[in-house]
Amino acid sequence: MYTIDKDAHGNAVRTNVGTGVSERNRDTSKTSSAIGPKSGGSRPRFRAYGRRHIGQIRQLGRLSRHQLTALTVASAVMPFRVNDYVLEELIDWSNIPSDPIYQLTFPQAEMLDEIDFSRLKTLVMTGAGQDMIQHCAREIHMRMNPHPAGQMELNVPTVKGKELPGCQHKYRETVLFFPRAGQTCHAYCTYCFRWPQFVGVERLKFVTREIDLLVRYLQGHEEVTDVLVTGGDPLIMTSSMLRKNIEPLLGEGLDHIASIRIGTKALSYWPYRFTTDRDADDLLRLFEDVQRSGRHLAVMAHYSHPRELQTEAAREALRRMKDTGAVVRCQAPLVRHVNDSSDVWADLWREEVHLGAVPYYMFVARNTGPRSYFEVPLVRGLQIFSEAFARVSGLARTVRGPIMSAAPGKVLVDGITTVNGQKVIVLKMIQGRDPKWANRVFFARFNPRATWLDQLEPAFGRREFFFERSLREMAMDEWQPSWKDKSVPEVGSIHRQSRKRLTVPMDPRSAGGNESRAMYIQEQVIPDRTLETDHEGNGNSHV
Repeated sequence: MYTIDKDAHGNAVRTNVGTGVSERNRDTSKTSSAIGPKSGGSRPRFRAYGRRHIGQIRQLGRLSRHQLTALTVASAVMPFRVNDYVLEELIDWSNIPSDPIYQLTFPQAEMLDEIDFSRLKTLVMTGAGQDMIQHCAREIHMRMNPHPAGQMELNVPTVKGKELPGCQHKYRETVLFFPRAGQTCHAYCTYCFRWPQFVGVERLKFVTREIDLLVRYLQGHEEVTDVLVTGGDPLIMTSSMLRKNIEPLLGEGLDHIASIRIGTKALSYWPYRFTTDRDADDLLRLFEDVQRSGRHLAVMAHYSHPRELQTEAAREALRRMKDTGAVVRCQAPLVRHVNDSSDVWADLWREEVHLGAVPYYMFVARNTGPRSYFEVPLVRGLQIFSEAFARVSGLARTVRGPIMSAAPGKVLVDGITTVNGQKVIVLKMIQGRDPKWANRVFFARFNPRATWLDQLEPAFGRREFFFERSLREMAMDEWQPSWKDKSVPEVGSIHRQSRKRLTVPMDPRSAGGNESRAMYIQEQVIPDRTLETDHEGNGNSHV
């Protein structure tokens, strides 16, 4: 059911009574000059606003002095970037601060620990120098688990003993590629688990310019079928720069690369990238060229809320993308304050299918950054997913979730049941570091408060989950699976290479005999960890 009203500017607004989602029929004559008209006239001009531009965002005049101060303080720690399209077309400024897109893009005071916020606020309000504010922010960053799931320790591949910067190889078939020019976004999501890419600390970033080294690595790993170009957002790059990063992946010796994936939120945050930007047509031609090479092009679109699909510009961008032959698969995490409602998810999946996209994943918000602000208990997440899943047709039931991207792999929260009188959470490993783990079902004791894998305990009196011993060996015994690396001898179906020894201090919270489980599942990255190079064997390679 919908109601039709007018907003403060005289624009017609159709509101879904169940979800509160509004669809604006904008009067283009009243559109911001920075955005431009949607058809005809001047081309929409991209302009981004960061922390130092807060005073230039006219819509923030609606905020109280307290709210503005909170934004100024919180954005000293959390990455902040918006643009005119997000400000003008996506945020409902009559519903601040509760509006979901506002929550999605504007840092909130509650995202920081009270003590940290108070300390930073004092520095900001007393006019402390930027160096002091930044030093305080860096301390907070290092306590926010900047690289969960062993990304730095377990995922970085090597070529002949040399680490391949800006790449990850966690799952056998898929390599992640972080091109340097694509490590920003048209706007930042406040929940983003890639926040370390945006806070100005080089040692926390995944970035590479070494496309030739990546090609060499891929030529030696014929088990890899998919390359995911990610960031940041690769589509922040010009089409010519993106072409320089993608075309080498289509070259000689790489016939085993069947799919190129591009992770992006540009379809939501700057749809003009595909319609009216100066090189929009060149970008779409590049997508066509990828498919003419015989590869599948998958655009992994991040839509967090149905409103992101309801503007004319967003729909046209998606249509043009689909016309290239690319398949658009949609994914997002379940995020408190943004989309923690089955109505929102059902509307989102329906809208995606209606526009020809494929619902793919509902993720669990990662255990990093301001997790306490966004996290939803796993049991509640399953309820939201199940209720939404029951309300859509079979065409939308391609989606899977809720899924945790954890250290051992992608873990699906698959259900709740009772076995031999014990209430348990049913889990399934959708994708694992060890390919043999895929599709394996396992059980955790029922815990209605748990929000991540490290807070779950094995059911039926078991001491640990099935993958924990192997994960320990990967982290501590100098070995890491490398699958079909041609440079090492074969050991069964999985190859092993020597790698750097990793010493991770115990988390002081892991008391009560659960130390080893917390150590290998909790995935906290402790700033004072040490890396001791192992000189035994004939290399330091790990993938």
